Amino acid sequence: MILIVGGVSGTGKSTVGKMLAETLDLPFYDADDFHPESNVQKMQNGQPLNDQDRQPWLETLASELRTWEKQGGAVLACSALKAAYRETLATQCHNKIEWIILHGSKALLSERLAARKGHFFEPKLLDSQLNTLELPVDAHVVDIQSPPNVIVKSIIARLEIA
Repeated sequence: MILIVGGVSGTGKSTVGKMLAETLDLPFYDADDFHPESNVQKMQNGQPLNDQDRQPWLETLASELRTWEKQGGAVLACSALKAAYRETLATQCHNKIEWIILHGSKALLSERLAARKGHFFEPKLLDSQLNTLELPVDAHVVDIQSPPNVIVKSIIARLEIA
């Protein structure tokens, strides 16, 4: 089983993804770890990524997803903001990907980003991500108001796998 926990920066993708992976006894991966250095530098400099920046990164992740699927599954934290990005990510998987999109208000996201330390994402890029986000119709969209453990329980209940 492949689960992708998506959403804009600050939604808690990594936190929820790690907890979900632990609960399901699956490995966890963070898509941020697969960005080429040029993308990281661009974001650190406050420049939003464009589709050309993202494409090689998405193709790398699609290849990794295929490998992880063959190994029994994984949970990936990945923004997956646009339908086209999600389509690219799914190109090499044979089974249906479970999409979980974390979503919250701009005020809450801004507050979280302001409190975050040691991450390369420049908080002023939040508007760019919110403008890029296309909420999918075939995903489990989860509000981030609740604590992460409550969010994970609600995801497990929605997936009907526990």
